Amino acid sequence: MKRALLLPLLGVLAACGTPVAQDVPVPTTQPQQVTTTTSAAPTVPPAPQAVNDGPCPYLATGFVAEANGQRVPKVKLSTDEPHPACFFYATATEVQLTVRVYVGDEGIAKRIVNEAAPDGSQPANSPTGWTGGYVSSESGVVYAVAKSTAAVVVTSNQKQSIKARRIAEEAIKGLKI
Repeated sequence: MKRALLLPLLGVLAACGTPVAQDVPVPTTQPQQVTTTTSAAPTVPPAPQAVNDGPCPYLATGFVAEANGQRVPKVKLSTDEPHPACFFYATATEVQLTVRVYVGDEGIAKRIVNEAAPDGSQPANSPTGWTGGYVSSESGVVYAVAKSTAAVVVTSNQKQSIKARRIAEEAIKGLKI
């Protein structure tokens, strides 16, 4: 009799317990695969190309003519954003002065200046807070300076660095950088 009462009681207790799952996959811990990607270091953008006719948005043509000592019959711009390079012509085909502007990565700004005025060039530190160098050659002068994430490079067919420096200062003032 005791057995007869115990069997139904065991059945009721078994029904109240946790069901045993059958054919349910048991989770296993697998090591997670971590993929690390490294982005390539920023590179110096290619030299700007004169593409569009138009006035330089940060440097007056009259100022360039006076400072560089040559008439400017034509100005062309690159397609660089946000600041295009400006090409000031001495004739219909001969560029007398180019102003290249870069704003972005600080390391790239310094590399642009170092490529334009490499080690061994004369030091340049104008306007205040900007540093770089200038190089004179038979074909003219390059004045290149950087500050933080910005670089300005002026290339002139004139040999006097004072002309390129004045133009760089005026461009930086016009750019408000």
